[in-house]
Order: sequence, then structure tokens, then C-alpha cells
Amino acid sequence: MYTPSRAILEKYADVLVNFALNSGAGIRKGEVVHLNATDSAKPLFVEVRNAIIKKGGHVISNFLPDGTADRRSVTREFYQLAQPHQLDWFPAKYIRGLVDEIDHTIHILAHSNPHELNGIDPKKIMRRGVAWKPFRDWENEKEHKGKFTWTIGLYGTPEMAKEAGMSPKAYWDQIIKACFLDEKNPVKKWRTVMNSLNGYLKKLNDLAPMTDRLHAVGPDMDLWVKLGEKRKWMGGTGRNIPSFEIFTSPDWRGTSGWIKFNQPLYRYGNKITGIELEFKDGVVVKSKAKTNEKVLKEMIKTPGANKIGEYSLTDHRFSRITKFMAETLYDENMGGPQGNTHLALGMSYKDTYSGDVAALSKEEAAEFGFNDSSVHTDIISTTRRTVTAHLKDGTEKVIYKNGRFVL
Repeated sequence: MYTPSRAILEKYADVLVNFALNSGAGIRKGEVVHLNATDSAKPLFVEVRNAIIKKGGHVISNFLPDGTADRRSVTREFYQLAQPHQLDWFPAKYIRGLVDEIDHTIHILAHSNPHELNGIDPKKIMRRGVAWKPFRDWENEKEHKGKFTWTIGLYGTPEMAKEAGMSPKAYWDQIIKACFLDEKNPVKKWRTVMNSLNGYLKKLNDLAPMTDRLHAVGPDMDLWVKLGEKRKWMGGTGRNIPSFEIFTSPDWRGTSGWIKFNQPLYRYGNKITGIELEFKDGVVVKSKAKTNEKVLKEMIKTPGANKIGEYSLTDHRFSRITKFMAETLYDENMGGPQGNTHLALGMSYKDTYSGDVAALSKEEAAEFGFNDSSVHTDIISTTRRTVTAHLKDGTEKVIYKNGRFVL
């Protein structure tokens, strides 16, 4: 089995701990980090834990077993065995205490079987997600107060490499390039990239108060998205490593048109391909997929998951990801000749509110068109598109074309 060198893993841990958290600043002495990983990711888990300790932080570990296609899967067996009351159970006191205790969370993704839940009734999976929604809500509430940050990184497994059609070493070469782990000082490089993204963020946010709608047109889409009042674009915060996207959470009520997605969706232990969506008055009115359509439709039935929660664009000049990785974290940041767009069904990111998000009540968020759901699922297209901002004064301005921002 291929394992990256310790030097590479130490650099990776340095990025996750000392750049990605605290929005680019890294953790401070005495802060508590909730570190999540499965046993497939043990080499990186150890280095991340060590990096936290060296910085003077504290670790609360959530280290779980996983299962490959030829080993028992605790996740799959849970859904096979669980009764309805077990699907609905949420340990509120424990999770409330955990959220109160931690300052940051690091999730290390490592899929040992990308098809782990294939054939499991998707109603069970969605039901479990609804039950655990308070966990995400409490973390978001703390984040909006400036008291919590999180990040997600990827540890490549042989199974993931196989799914993407690569050798484990070639797969890791993509991770190393994408995260700048081939640089002498990856953290310094990430801060340079963040500064470059901030230049486009400023231009987009200068335009945002004047923008009514966005129109994305290409061979696979003709989609209108209403930006919404008091919105801002975000990116480069370290919330995902890697992340080159610039995104916002629009007013869901103004979404109309259609879009096809040429990239497969790996979600809920399933692979969904050939996804097509049609929106009318902000709601998905038609949906289909070539494979695992039942999972897609069951997800969309989940409260709030038939509405848009995020709209995102990636400029190919920033991303060093050149290959399909069979993992949303990377595929939504893939460069390629036409850049990348993804939209998320479900929960909005309320921190795209341009006012004081900590003072934004649930009722006020709804009035501004921020969507709420237990679901937040990113779906990706890398085909050609032109995105035009239609301004409130009736004029138009192209903001994205040929895979790059053109402001």
C-alpha cells in the first residue's frame, strides 16, 4: 500500500492546523480541536494530532473504523440493523457539550469503499441526517459568533485511487500538487493564494449591492440565480483544503431554468451520475439521473433540499487539480479548461450575509431567502459557461467566461 512520506504528511498537517483553522491564522495555544478520521487515514491523523500538540492545542479525537468492499462496514451494518427509533436518536446533551467545548474541527476524509451504502434504503440515510441536523446548526451558530472554525482534508486510499482510474501514487500526486505540499513552505503559499482570491472577492463584492440576478449559460445550462439582498461572495478562508472556489448563498426564491452536471456525485455512500435539474420559482420541479436516481430523488424530498443553498465558481488559473478525483472536495475545485461551477441543494451558508450574521435571526434569514435544510450537497459541472450579472439599473456585466473571472 502506498503511503506518502512523513515529510509530506507533516507539511499537510501544518496546512490543516496552522493555516486552515482560524481563517488562515492557525490555532492558538490552549484551543481545542475536534479531530475526525477513520482508520484508513491513520498516518495523516497522527501527524495532525502531533501538529496540534506542538502548537499547544488540545485534541478531542473521533477515530472510527471503516470497511472496504471485502471487509465489514460498521456504517452499512448500522443502516441494515437500525430500527426507526435508533435512526432518530440524537445524543443532544453529549453533542451540546462537545460543541461548547471545541474551538475548531478537522475532518479527514478517507473513503475505503465509495459505494459503501449502495442498495441501502435512502429514506433511512436521509432520516438519520435530519435527526443529526442540530449538530450542524449548533456549530454554525458558534461559527457565526466568530468562536469556531472548521476544515476538511483528504487522505487518498487505494480504493479512491481505483475509483478515479489512477494508481495510489498518481492520486497522491494530485493531492500534493493541489495542497502545495511540494512547496518548501505550503502555509506561506496558501496565504499568497488567499490574497489573490481576495482581489476577485473585492470586485465581486463591490458589484454585489448593484446585482439583481446572475445568468449562467452554456451547452449544459441556462440557469438564473437571484443573488439576493445583503449578500457577499466568500472564498479562500481555509474551510476546505484545497479550496479555490468563490461562492455565495443566493436568494433561493429566484432560481429558475435548467442545468446538467457532467461530473458524478459521490454522496451517501453512492455514486449518482447524469444528474439533471430544472427549477421554477426557486424549487426543483424536475430531477433525473442515469444511475442511483432513487437516492437523488429521496434527497430532494428532504425538507429544504429542493432549493438552492450555494452557487460557486472556480477560476482554472488558481487550481492545480487536473484530474477527476471521485471526491467532491477535489472535483468541485478542479481546474480544467473551462473552470468549474457547482451548486448545492439544501442548506445556505448564512455567513454570506453582508451584515452582522451573529445578529441574524432564523426568521430574518428566511426573509432574506437563505435556505435551511439538513442537506447540503454540492453537484459539479466542468463544461463551458458564461456568467453574466444583470444589474438593478438594467445593465449587464459578464463576470465569468472561458473558465476564469473577467471582472
